[in-house]
Amino acid sequence: MPILDRLDHLHRAKAIEGDLTFYSVYTAGLAGERFLRALKDDGKIMGARCTKCAATFVPGRLYCERCFAEIDPLSWFDAGTAGTVHTFTVMHIDLDGKALTDPRVMAFVEMGESSGGIVHYLGDVDPNDVFIGMKVEAVFKPSGERTGSIMDIVYFRPLG
Repeated sequence: MPILDRLDHLHRAKAIEGDLTFYSVYTAGLAGERFLRALKDDGKIMGARCTKCAATFVPGRLYCERCFAEIDPLSWFDAGTAGTVHTFTVMHIDLDGKALTDPRVMAFVEMGESSGGIVHYLGDVDPNDVFIGMKVEAVFKPSGERTGSIMDIVYFRPLG
């Protein structure tokens, strides 16, 4: 049955069982690569500022989401390693649906006054002690162990 034919009864639908080999290559893009290279090489979290409307973004972007202007590559900046918990959740089940022996906290961390932020784990904190507005800082893997992944940040821990 050609793809444009309309099915008028469910029993006319056909299914073919089997495996479909699929290959895909994901790239982080130019801005993503710059962000990830800074994590790996320098242990820095990079943001970018729009010179047209002054919006700031972490992670850095190529285009402003507010005014759609192209962001000047020279406007990238070190956003620092400190941020603020904007929202969080306590997970009792892992990403594969298995129960965790110890709950984990996942948070959206805003970096400075930027738009956006980083979704990542919180560590060195009891889940009952986490709150919106909590000041946190990034904990990086040792420089020799970094691979250019968001997981080069092991977690964010409370400041102070």
